[in-house]
Amino acid sequence: MNWSMTIWDFVTLAIFIYSSVQLLCYISIAIISVGAIKEYANKNSFIDYNLLAVSPYAPSISILAPAYNEGLNIIENVRSLLSIYYNNIELIIINDGSKDDSLQQLITAYELEKINYFVSYKIPTKEVRGVYQSKNPVHKKLVVVDKVNGGKADALNVGINIATNDYIVCIDVDCVLEQDALLKLMKPFLESTGDKVIATGGVVRIANSCEIENGKLVKVNLPDQYLPRIQALEYIRAFLLGRMAWSKLNGLLLISGAFGAFDKEIAIKAGGYNHKTVGEDMELVVRMRRYMEEKKLPYKVAFIPDPLCWTEAPNNYKILGRQRNRWTRGTIETLWLHKKMFFNPRFGILGILSYPYWFFFEMCAPGVEFIGIVAFFIMAILKLIYWQTFFAFLIFIISFGYLYSTFAVYMEVRTYNQYKKPAEIKKLFLTALTEPFVFHPFVVWSGVRGYVDKIRNKSSWGEMTRTGLNKKTS
Repeated sequence: MNWSMTIWDFVTLAIFIYSSVQLLCYISIAIISVGAIKEYANKNSFIDYNLLAVSPYAPSISILAPAYNEGLNIIENVRSLLSIYYNNIELIIINDGSKDDSLQQLITAYELEKINYFVSYKIPTKEVRGVYQSKNPVHKKLVVVDKVNGGKADALNVGINIATNDYIVCIDVDCVLEQDALLKLMKPFLESTGDKVIATGGVVRIANSCEIENGKLVKVNLPDQYLPRIQALEYIRAFLLGRMAWSKLNGLLLISGAFGAFDKEIAIKAGGYNHKTVGEDMELVVRMRRYMEEKKLPYKVAFIPDPLCWTEAPNNYKILGRQRNRWTRGTIETLWLHKKMFFNPRFGILGILSYPYWFFFEMCAPGVEFIGIVAFFIMAILKLIYWQTFFAFLIFIISFGYLYSTFAVYMEVRTYNQYKKPAEIKKLFLTALTEPFVFHPFVVWSGVRGYVDKIRNKSSWGEMTRTGLNKKTS
């Protein structure tokens, strides 16, 4: 019995130390993010983005938008992207071997014709079957590429090969951008005078229940359904606090695949997107950073706290589970591919701080929590639980989580205040109360299933069916 007590005491102590360090990290992230957001707001209070939009000296951008079986919304989505407020731009739609009529709809709607185009395969990809441009000068910025199906990463690599401009912006074709999104996203590249900015990310928000008209967001509403609403809260925490703090430390490892900008030259030198991982967005950022570190080149990965991109969140547990399963597998694959950096001082902040944080508190978190739950039930059966201590810690952890979410909502209200109705803010607070008992356990379980699927060598994305946003056309 004494030996059993030693084992369970060790498990309890290990989980306690793990949780304590994690809480300290969250507190540090919150503190750093406040300073970073204030600094960003002060620097941008006198900027006139209209001047940048029409300037011939603005950075040249190629928007890459992969599309697979998007026939239901492809015309409206492309119309939205064509309406983006920016001068020096080209829009490249990559039809990744769609089985529906996506390509034919684009050909008809935008008067496309196939052109002779030499594709330089700087990054190896599946075969390009054709490149199309519009006969109508109104759509001169539009390029449509038809290729053999190879997945999102392969489609983006084709876009990089086709792109003629200095910077690439990768976006999900069904996302809705703020009209000044590109202007703000490119600002860090313009401001760079010392360290080279190799990538920039922006805040992604949940578009469920919002009103969208002709490809433009006309009214922001808090999602009506529970799952999208709690993801809205989760995204506020992750983007406004987490990624802003890591950007300040120059330790950001992830730019959302839904919307991010990259230096094309560095992306090509780093090898482009890796089509062998389901987390290609994170893996590219890590590989570009690793390339710069190994070449001993000063660089920065920036982040913009402005809400720039709106996307549809999963509204049922089946699709949400697939998404979180894939995120877990993508994180495991990325960290494994770049394990050389783990606690390696040669890679600076990346090796000493960023990688270990992602390893212990992003990749390992579902497993640690799952082990903790299993250990709890075993110890309860063996009557090894000190219930008074247990409930004290349980209340503390739940209270901390709620306070952290409350602080994130407070920062949202004090900064960008997208949800202006008091009733919506109250809903966010009430939703936060349910997170430890409903949403979080499901996310942990989905992460554990991600471990299992990774062990089984599962490499598919899983079908991510969307129900469609609240769109109107005039």
